[in-house]
Amino acid sequence: MKLSIVIVNYNVKYFLEQCLHSVLKACEGVAAEVFVVDNNSVDGSMEMVRHKFPTVIRIENKVNLGFSKANNQAIRECNGEYVLLLNPDTVVEEDTFRKIVEFMDMHPGAGGLGVKMLDGSGKFLPESKRGLPTPAAAFYKISGLASLFPKSKTFGHYHLGYLDKDETNEVEILAGAFMLLRKSVLDKTGLLDEDFFMYGEDIDLSYRILKAGYKNYYFPETRIIHYKGESTKKSSVNYVLVFYNAMIIFARKHYTKQNAALFIFIIRIAIYLRAGAALLSRFLQKSFLPLLDFALVFSGLFFLKEYWSRNMVVQYPQEFMLLAVPSYIIIWILSVYFSGGYDQPVKLQKIVRGLFSGTLLILVIYALLPEHYRFSRALILLGSVWAGLSMISMRLVLNLLGQKQFALESNSRKKLLIVGEEDEASRVLSLLKMSETTHNFIGFLRPQEKNTTNAKAEFEKFNLGSTDKFREVIEVYGIEEIIFCARDIASNKIINFMSEVTSREVEYKIAPPESMFIIGSNSMDNAGELYVIDINSISKWMNKRNKRLLDIILCILFIIACPLLVFFQKKPIGFFSNIFKVLFGKYSWVGYAGGKNIDTAALPRIRKGILTPLDAQKNKQLDEQTINRLNSLYAKDYQIYSDLNIIWRGMRNLGK
Repeated sequence: MKLSIVIVNYNVKYFLEQCLHSVLKACEGVAAEVFVVDNNSVDGSMEMVRHKFPTVIRIENKVNLGFSKANNQAIRECNGEYVLLLNPDTVVEEDTFRKIVEFMDMHPGAGGLGVKMLDGSGKFLPESKRGLPTPAAAFYKISGLASLFPKSKTFGHYHLGYLDKDETNEVEILAGAFMLLRKSVLDKTGLLDEDFFMYGEDIDLSYRILKAGYKNYYFPETRIIHYKGESTKKSSVNYVLVFYNAMIIFARKHYTKQNAALFIFIIRIAIYLRAGAALLSRFLQKSFLPLLDFALVFSGLFFLKEYWSRNMVVQYPQEFMLLAVPSYIIIWILSVYFSGGYDQPVKLQKIVRGLFSGTLLILVIYALLPEHYRFSRALILLGSVWAGLSMISMRLVLNLLGQKQFALESNSRKKLLIVGEEDEASRVLSLLKMSETTHNFIGFLRPQEKNTTNAKAEFEKFNLGSTDKFREVIEVYGIEEIIFCARDIASNKIINFMSEVTSREVEYKIAPPESMFIIGSNSMDNAGELYVIDINSISKWMNKRNKRLLDIILCILFIIACPLLVFFQKKPIGFFSNIFKVLFGKYSWVGYAGGKNIDTAALPRIRKGILTPLDAQKNKQLDEQTINRLNSLYAKDYQIYSDLNIIWRGMRNLGK
């Protein structure tokens, strides 16, 4: 056995499938074995591997062991002369494995090897080649000097910016996303250090290889796509803490006490700065628009109140602006939020719908208040009109200013090109239509020029020629998004095309063969984008939000009506207990039906339910296949009505 490939997976099913398609193609002509170690994923990853890739060796953990332990599990079973640690969010070229094995065979002093990595937009990833993170290198990176002088041997040591990215060179540190290791060297250095849960283990092992007298190489003669960011979100505080704490473990292990103290001091400063920046960035992203809406609506209501006071000779108490108006605005903003008015792309009708619902709620509450708290029904109605005008106007202005995050739905239609043969390209286009994504479809490009006399009329209508015209078509039509059909185009050609056009904003995606999803990423820092045919899946953010909101509203109603409802419950004490379990998020009122041989692992993850779809059925003694089908239908075509129907039919069992 020449090569053993180890992939550690955690809840990235679609990326794993695409990765395995490319890996098995690259294994042709190489004596290789493939391991997938799953860290207790709940997205159906292992079911997919079992069904679609039966030759892959599976190791299924019952808990998340982390990156190091999971890799070590497979390495101990590897039979290959070389071991490749590979991330699941990668795509390799067809000749990648052949080239890297040949290089290692020709360089017996090589202990490890990394390759040229590109992000989902075809741009070079600087972490493809790295230097040792010494205290000086860490300081230059954190202070920004490395970014200012990337080609400097002094300041640019962290990413070895002074080395040509297109030339093979010795390097100090290999990236864990693609890390080829000589098995005999691992026998001498030991496996990955399991003190590192995630991050830092690649730096530690690379350094131990160097200390053992071997060399690490950066090898750009083959390339991979690394979507980067699917398993972890780089902007999260958790990422900052885990990554930099891994650096502290490394420093304590390998540096002298004095150097380690200096390094740890620098790292702790970085933790505070990066974590603070991550928190601030996330807060601004989430709260900027609601806070702006609050300020605009409050200002407008202040002037409306002044105008109304003067012309209608009405005096309003101080509490009106201090308590009533902020309460109105909060209800309006929450109503807009739950109706999807803050989702992207911006849909103006959802703002109007949310404000209408919020105004009705305010008027209902207003009618129930004591007389001295009913300040002005007219100002509520005028305020709702102003709220609508101000919110919509502000979004139109932000859209006109070119702010992408505030793009209107009608303006977010990207000019789309599909590259593939007729049948596969047509299949991909139909996937897009079913996934309810909005695109301005421009046409198809064939992988190569062919006789098209037997082509379908629809395909010929949009046929723009062959990939020989790739760059020309992108420039002429202003293409913004390209989908490659992986069945028809080799990975190395896809990577070539991606590398060919990096001067303009083009998003690239890949459609694996016989799959119901399309994967891509337009930024090295963002998670990959995913188009999945899911109808109205319960996993959609809006459905998750609405389901949770329904749970909370029902809990409040049940608490109010508890003195009456408790007499209809088979288990009154359980009913009262369940109200608080649902209210605090431990349970939902409705979840999947469970039981022996009932498989919910492939379904979107939701809270355990008090009731299940079975409670809406008259016959509760159903076979396993029917129960699995009911769970699947509930998950894939979720409606609030579904929950209400199940709760109504199972009302007597709310205490179970």
